Amino acid sequence: MEDLRPAPYPVEWEADVVLRDGTTMHVRPIRPDDADAIQRFQEGQSERSAYFRFFAPIKRLTDRELSRLVTLDHQDRVALVAVRPGTDDDGAERDDVLGVARFDVITDGEAEVAFNIADSVQGKGLASVLLEHVAAAARERGVRRFTAEVLPQNSSMLGVFRDAGYEISQHLDDGIVSVGIDLDPTERSRAVMADREHRAEARSMAGLLSARRVLLVGPGRGEQGHDDGTPEALLARRVLDAQVNDPGDTELVVLDPPGDVPDGVEHAAGWDAVGQVDLALLAVEPDDAVDTVRRIAATGARGVVVLSGGYAEAGTDGLERRRELLRTAHAAGMRVVGPVSYGVLTTTPGAALRASLALHPPRPGVVGLFCQSAAAAVTLAATLERRGLGVSSMVSAGHRADVSGNDLMQYWQDDDATEVVCLYLESIGNPRKFSRIARRLSAVKPVVVATAGRSGQVVPPGHAVRATHAPRRLLDELLRQSGVIQAANTHQLMDIAQVLAHQPLPAGGRVGILASSAALAALVAEAAASAGLTVAASSDFLRPHAREEQIAQTVDALYAPGACDAVVVVDVPVVQPRTGAIARAVAEAAARTGRTTVASMLGLHGMPDELTAEAPDGRIVRIPAFSTPEDAVVALGKVVEHAGSRAEERGHYVMPDGVDARRARRLVTGWLAGRDACDLDADEAAELLACYGLRLWPSRQVSTPEEAVAVADELGWPVALKSASPALRHRSDLGGVRLDIADAAELRADVARMRENAATVLGVQDAVFEVQSMAPVGVSCVIRCAEDPLFGPMVSFGLAGDAVDLLDDVAHGIPPLTDVDVSALVSTVRAAPRLYGYGGAPPADVDALEDVLARVSVMADDLPELASLELYPVTVAEQGASVLHATVRLRPAGRRADSLRRALPG
Repeated sequence: MEDLRPAPYPVEWEADVVLRDGTTMHVRPIRPDDADAIQRFQEGQSERSAYFRFFAPIKRLTDRELSRLVTLDHQDRVALVAVRPGTDDDGAERDDVLGVARFDVITDGEAEVAFNIADSVQGKGLASVLLEHVAAAARERGVRRFTAEVLPQNSSMLGVFRDAGYEISQHLDDGIVSVGIDLDPTERSRAVMADREHRAEARSMAGLLSARRVLLVGPGRGEQGHDDGTPEALLARRVLDAQVNDPGDTELVVLDPPGDVPDGVEHAAGWDAVGQVDLALLAVEPDDAVDTVRRIAATGARGVVVLSGGYAEAGTDGLERRRELLRTAHAAGMRVVGPVSYGVLTTTPGAALRASLALHPPRPGVVGLFCQSAAAAVTLAATLERRGLGVSSMVSAGHRADVSGNDLMQYWQDDDATEVVCLYLESIGNPRKFSRIARRLSAVKPVVVATAGRSGQVVPPGHAVRATHAPRRLLDELLRQSGVIQAANTHQLMDIAQVLAHQPLPAGGRVGILASSAALAALVAEAAASAGLTVAASSDFLRPHAREEQIAQTVDALYAPGACDAVVVVDVPVVQPRTGAIARAVAEAAARTGRTTVASMLGLHGMPDELTAEAPDGRIVRIPAFSTPEDAVVALGKVVEHAGSRAEERGHYVMPDGVDARRARRLVTGWLAGRDACDLDADEAAELLACYGLRLWPSRQVSTPEEAVAVADELGWPVALKSASPALRHRSDLGGVRLDIADAAELRADVARMRENAATVLGVQDAVFEVQSMAPVGVSCVIRCAEDPLFGPMVSFGLAGDAVDLLDDVAHGIPPLTDVDVSALVSTVRAAPRLYGYGGAPPADVDALEDVLARVSVMADDLPELASLELYPVTVAEQGASVLHATVRLRPAGRRADSLRRALPG
């Protein structure tokens, strides 16, 4: 008889999701107490939808059917529901089900899947979202293939399966379409998921940034009937002052103001008078926020900007308040900006949004600017004003409970008004997703990133971010892999933005220098070389008192066709005041030729009118001016590097042949059954590596000379003898390794010597050794991977040896990796020349080494249970790469921040 007792609830499968129209919904495992909701859902379905699901026009389910549908073991029988909050006839809150996805395991690794989507949300992408989530749950349960039976008329469901990007098969039998879906991710399925995620999140942000009617909810008057000076009152008053100072195109409605309401702002006497709004600003005490958000849901608002604090930075209770606020907003279909946000604003002509604390919003421009803390927003806004640099939109995420830089990058990719994206990040909550989105965006628009903590190790108060054990350099590697331009600080962030916003990308790295003295030209040339630029032969200097004819001749030569790719102009007169003649000539030449130009001129900073000219097509071209020549050269160098990287091939995700992920999953599940962690022995490690096409050279542990000779006879001569002690295993300098042993007499003697050495060095009398057949001689390398709570799977590569270890000459990558990423892992370590024939040695088989790295990266991506893996050494010969030793540790998988499913922060 079937067991219908409820099983432990897998809370890790809960998630908030954003649909195709930008609204949000909650996905969770089904529960026994959902029976009434499922019955209401079924009764509300059209006859057509019911027929598509059950092959019969079922209007109402029997008690037995209901019990079977809602009581599951969450192992072989799994169901997820998409819900939104509702109320019953008595006004009590309840969950209304809008979609169900379920699977039942039918054989080892295979399950039958079925979907049922409410008529009211069909066509909004909910079935695709549920497929991603139920597929992720299935993979966690060892299911690698779905089957489904679908009526031919149900073209929508067939389209969901077909368009998911998985490998599918289908055939028609007795009027039923049988569909088979291979759940192993493919490059296409990843691309489909990313594309759908992009469209949904971009539309969600468009809903926020296109708001016209904004509601401000204040804390009300104080006990004395006026502004009582609380932080919430000060925030609300600042929003009102900002609206008076520059309302843009925003209609502001205020509820519970802290004092008098200025002219031009609508005062709502109560919630019934608020009417429909697009966006809400919260300046209320934290204890009142959740109830306020529930009321806001009735206004039709698409998002909530939380200006006040008192959440995660206030401790455990505050963190729970934040989570409850987020759950309430997402359940009502709203996104959350903040807490402790400076607000959001846009400069869209005719639809300029003002929903921030900024008294003087930035001028219109092409830069999309994202930051987190309100303090950073104040600094950046002042910098924009001082430099005369405009923005298309500016968002401060505060403590980033929900809306993050990832969401804004999704929006800015399609926003025609945004040509440059700038991010100032105090923490990164989902590095894998950031890397994936930034890689896609940076291929079409420059992305400049400055991080408050260069390592990613420091988490500011209020930022609920997972701890990380990753090396401090991993954040730099993540940004490089993402294709973004990394700025050292906010000053450099704005420097680079100035160039990108007003100058074309240079065609190369040859820079022409025009300076006001020979000495200055030499100093600029040195700075250019340090920035990776090549100084062009057309570089020149102008003596003091140069006539306009001479200036024009020198400038024309510098901007001649083919003379250089970019120009740096430095004009710092020592005695005479600057005349402006050089600025005019350079601005006109830059506008005429389209040559990338930067300048450092005494008295000029930002985007001055003096360095502005009209191009032949009527465009106004502005040359950015920098305080120092070094700032100008560094910014130009970053832009040149970005232009070069955009022209390079991005590559394709590695998908080595001979991979059996299903077998690997079964092995790992079996080894971990009932255990908190386990270390694999040599045979188990070999079996796991073999699932990914990696051969571990066999070795045997021995204690006596006779055992060593017997193993050598079994494995084949010549052999290597190694100490089994981790302290000596790879230390030939300490007598822990003997290589190329050709016969039994030599092997017996080496065992005796190494036994004496172990006693001397380690104080061990009964040493244990390993015997292994000799692999082809080559360059020894180390490949490692580990599972980090924040970054997820990490892969690292380096050459073996003390010097490399001491200098930390290691390259890191975050899977999934492309073939270009894998190649970069090998070539970017400083010791890489040893692989390419350094010092007359024959070149190693780098292709074979990259194949090993690719397979390790796929294994790390597939198996979150892979706590750590070390392949040391991997010997790369002229032909082939040999994995000689492996150390593998497993532990139960935690939930990755960026799995193969769409989910908002929870």
